[in-house]
Amino acid sequence: MQTIKTLILSKFKSFSLVTMALSFSIIALMIRVKLNKSFFYLFLVWNVFLAIIPYIITIYLNTKQNLNKFKLVLWCIIWILFLPNAPYIVTDLMHLRLGNSSLLWLDIIVILSFAFTGLLLFYLSILDMQKLLTKRYPKLPIKTITYSIILLSGFGVYLGRFLRYNSWEIISQPQYLISDIIGIILSPFQHFNAWLFTLGFGGFLLVGFWIFKVIYYLKPIEN
Repeated sequence: MQTIKTLILSKFKSFSLVTMALSFSIIALMIRVKLNKSFFYLFLVWNVFLAIIPYIITIYLNTKQNLNKFKLVLWCIIWILFLPNAPYIVTDLMHLRLGNSSLLWLDIIVILSFAFTGLLLFYLSILDMQKLLTKRYPKLPIKTITYSIILLSGFGVYLGRFLRYNSWEIISQPQYLISDIIGIILSPFQHFNAWLFTLGFGGFLLVGFWIFKVIYYLKPIEN
């Protein structure tokens, strides 16, 4: 009980931000369902649930003081596999093409609110992982690792959005996933769109991370 209390107090700022973002997203979605009499965008709830998983993993890892190296590496791998689910929600903007044009503004607000929540979870989780690795392995090139993971997340979003893979398929059918990844790496010119999206979306996430980090650690102005 004391551990939970300590966790809530130490993560109060992060939990508050996530709670507000999630609440607004759900409320906006419910209004959209009521006005449009359509449940089309309910898949966003599942997407944001998947986005929460990597955030929960990093919170859990930061509460474990005596986690051995093998378990830490295993958890980090699982975290990397699920991490692209958070920024993936941004690409749900593509569904606007199927929306009701009379309430297009509402559809934009709904998707953007969930996308913002996904990005918030994404960046908070990365900051938590940075904190964990810095504390345990201060000699590691943390910035290089962080930027590489963010770019890899861009590639992960490509695999999910355009090749329709999900995080579970690394276990259920890894041979197809690995085959496609190898093909993209070995034949870059034949998979130009994959590289373009990875670098473009990865760059977007990277710039967003720099901005978010500055704002998140910005001290309030005293009167």
